[in-house]
Amino acid sequence: MPDLGLQAIARAWRTLAALAAACVLLWGCGGPEPESAGPGMGGMGGRGSGRPVSVIVTRVEPRTFVDRFTGLGTARATESIQVTSRISSVVERIGFEEGQQVKAGQLLIELDHAELEAELAMAEASLQKARSQFERRRGLAATRVISELELEELEAEVLIAEADVRASKARLDNAFIRAPFGGTVGLRTVSLGDLVGPETMITTLDDTATIKLEFTIPETFLATVQKGTRIDARSEVYPESPFTGEVSIVDPRVDQATRSVTVIARLPNPDGLIKPGMFLTVDLQREREDVLVVPEQALAPRQGRQYLYTVEDGTAVEKEVSLGARAPGLAEVREGLAPGTLVITEGTQKVRNGAPVQVSQGG
Repeated sequence: MPDLGLQAIARAWRTLAALAAACVLLWGCGGPEPESAGPGMGGMGGRGSGRPVSVIVTRVEPRTFVDRFTGLGTARATESIQVTSRISSVVERIGFEEGQQVKAGQLLIELDHAELEAELAMAEASLQKARSQFERRRGLAATRVISELELEELEAEVLIAEADVRASKARLDNAFIRAPFGGTVGLRTVSLGDLVGPETMITTLDDTATIKLEFTIPETFLATVQKGTRIDARSEVYPESPFTGEVSIVDPRVDQATRSVTVIARLPNPDGLIKPGMFLTVDLQREREDVLVVPEQALAPRQGRQYLYTVEDGTAVEKEVSLGARAPGLAEVREGLAPGTLVITEGTQKVRNGAPVQVSQGG
């Protein structure tokens, strides 16, 4: 006798399969339509759709554009040296205080010069002897007691003795180290009794009444920065106090690697606020006429290139452009755009090349 339980289960499975097939047929015949595709896929605003996309455009016209550049410069003293000795001797007197303002010719260091004074005394004595002999023999030359050749030799000895005296005086003068120009002396590295020589740095001397500020500019600013151009420099130490000066030198050569030019400006520094070695920033700007500028939101970068959408005959046209300088919210277009063109500034994410658009004029 057949198993009635197994037959009931089989009938139930057949019923469920029939119901599932009926639902599939009903869904295919009368189910809801899928939503329209997105832009570019045959839906609203895409290619193949007749519905225009609302966009905001701006008309690009030539205008004045201001290029701005901030350079970092290094402050240097107008004159700066390391004070050393020309001779080897012992420090006998120190004539300055660290950080002191000194005048040109002021004594800084006096070295022991007893031996040099003795050498000078000997040279002067030799000169006196040579002159005395020459004068006595010159009186005899008229009587022809001595020859002209002997007289010329005596005169040469006088000249040699005079040269020895000058050399001795120069060596003695080297024992007195003086400031070659007015300025500020730095830290002292020697003490009384120290033996110093040409290799010993005694102190530093900087003329900071006027500061030389060295910085670099792009070659595009060469027409803007020339000798005599006024500049304003700032330091983080004194953010509210700009230092005003003027350009004194523009390097006649452009660095081939960086395409930049070195500039030196002179800044008056009467209060000594600027120290050699300080960093200062220089803000430069220049105006250019007839520049095409677009808002940055109009740009659509892709694979390292820049694109934007223009509107021509009610449709969006994609164009590749070459950019130049930047300003906050703006970009210069150097190539790829004609004056008077309508550029889409809002709605670029919804349009595709050749799609119809509904234009609203923006700012």
